[in-house]
Amino acid sequence: MKVGILALQGAVTEHIRSIELAGAKGVAVKRIEELDDIQGLIIPGGESTTIGKLMRKYGFIEAIRKFSAAGKPIFGTCAGLIVLAARIEGQDEAHLELMDMTVVRNAFGRQRESFETDLDIKGIDERVRAVFIRAPLIRDVGHQVEILATHQDEIVTARQGNLLVSSFHPELTDDYRLHQFFVNMVEDSQA
Repeated sequence: MKVGILALQGAVTEHIRSIELAGAKGVAVKRIEELDDIQGLIIPGGESTTIGKLMRKYGFIEAIRKFSAAGKPIFGTCAGLIVLAARIEGQDEAHLELMDMTVVRNAFGRQRESFETDLDIKGIDERVRAVFIRAPLIRDVGHQVEILATHQDEIVTARQGNLLVSSFHPELTDDYRLHQFFVNMVEDSQA
């Protein structure tokens, strides 16, 4: 089973490492035709506006929408969460508009306000170490979205069908259990 990491910006190598620890093959995806060879996709952190522009430039918007419509799982971390959102607070236009949620960019502050904490995530037995770097938060969700984790009463991890998002960077720790959760989603989608 192959999980692709959208390699336009962000911690691609770290996501590949975490996916491989979770038992799947991780591959960098740089061209839309490479989506045909994978069963799941991770949209990593970075800068959401830049990622959105690059996705439009290289034809990824419609290609990823089709990938999702085919039932293939997508995991957005940090900026990837913003890219998946239907609504971005303070912006007229979103990017993929796949997940029924409103997000707030840089909600936890600037770079110097970055922090780490342990989170209880629904579906994972023990607390997960979470690294927040200029992290977004999920302001509100539609009724099909399941909230998996909160921090200080703010939504930071959620799932809607084949879509998974986290405000934090799970790839920046040695704890690959959220990637394992995603790999399990990919396996279930293949059954």
